[in-house]
Amino acid sequence: MSIARFSPFELLLLKSRSQVDTATLLLLAWVLVHRQHISEGQRRRRLADVSAQFRHGHELTPVMSIAHSQDLQAIQLAAEVVRKECSKARSLSVIHKAISVATDDGALSIANHYILRFLADLLNVAPVTLATLFQELTGAPLSSPEDPSRDAYWQIHDPDYHARKAREAAAAEQKARQEQARAEQQQRQKNEREQHKQQKQQDKQRRQDEARRAREQEQQRKREQTHQQEQEQERARQRKQSEREQRSRGHYSHQQEQRQQQSRNHYSDQQRPSPPPDRTTRALSVLGLRPGATRIEVRHAYRRMAQLHHPDRFYTKSDQQIALASARFQRIKNAYDYLMKTY
Repeated sequence: MSIARFSPFELLLLKSRSQVDTATLLLLAWVLVHRQHISEGQRRRRLADVSAQFRHGHELTPVMSIAHSQDLQAIQLAAEVVRKECSKARSLSVIHKAISVATDDGALSIANHYILRFLADLLNVAPVTLATLFQELTGAPLSSPEDPSRDAYWQIHDPDYHARKAREAAAAEQKARQEQARAEQQQRQKNEREQHKQQKQQDKQRRQDEARRAREQEQQRKREQTHQQEQEQERARQRKQSEREQRSRGHYSHQQEQRQQQSRNHYSDQQRPSPPPDRTTRALSVLGLRPGATRIEVRHAYRRMAQLHHPDRFYTKSDQQIALASARFQRIKNAYDYLMKTY
């Protein structure tokens, strides 16, 4: 098995000439490192004095190093070695040496008080036996250890207790004020955020209301505009209807007048003596008609011939051509006038 698997104390036990002495040495070193008001050199010299008759065969430095590291597994292993390899008398001897080392200066530290009780328990030494040994060595009873977790202990042993408590109270009060100020600041910030949020919501609602009113106004304006357009269209339709009715009445009146005029003309024609047939025939031939043509045909022929032979159509021609066109148009007009009177 590789030695790398062993702890430092286990390696010491393997190298030691006497494992019991090495284990006892570690227990005593553990007590020494909890002695107050002594230097490291004094601890080493005291440990050397106590272990002068031990047969461990190694330096004290690794033992002190393990004791300073507070390796409880090593302490427990050392106590088991002592309890297993030694008799009850040897266990009492270890406790005796531990009490002697712990009380050299006449004062038992709180840590060593608990360490002695712990060692006694590991070595199967009864509390009564421990108290008896302690009183025999020190001449004072082994009282119950004071509890450093209680304020009463520090009121006795700490001269600066009240000042420290006052500082702690002041610090706690200051911290409480800071916490309160921080909480108030956070609350103010929260209120400001809430107000800002509410303001934003109000602004948003106001903009929505304004937009809604604008839409309603625009819709109302469009409805009014549409209504006006419908009214204007209705008035225009009525005007057109009225104009159509007026035109219809005027056209009817014009037709009536035309019929009356035709009746009068027809009556006059019947009363007028018939012209010589040769002149009528010549007038019809001028208009390009045959005998027996109606008055309507005469009108149509006149319009056609007038458009075809009107002098204005020849304004770009020579004077002779314009004169011929004028004479021709005059014959057409005379023939038409004659036919309208006699036909």
